[in-house]
Amino acid sequence: MDDGHLRLTEPMVREGGRLRPASWEEALTRAASGFASAREQGPQAFGMFSCSKTTNEMNYMAQKFTRAVMHSNNVDSCNRT
Repeated sequence: MDDGHLRLTEPMVREGGRLRPASWEEALTRAASGFASAREQGPQAFGMFSCSKTTNEMNYMAQKFTRAVMHSNNVDSCNRT
């Protein structure tokens, strides 16, 4: 079924304001570099927002990653209803 949406089949990286295909190694290296840069800027440079429709385990991992790896307490979700 084609609903007009494209499905990504390979990693993409932004270069010069445009997305281009990349290897998994390049994409993961760039992502890790971005997380490291945010962590170096201090706890206010990173925040995590998770969804109430996901599992408790996934929300737990999101907050654990934010606090233990990124050293930030900026964790929120939409489960206030």
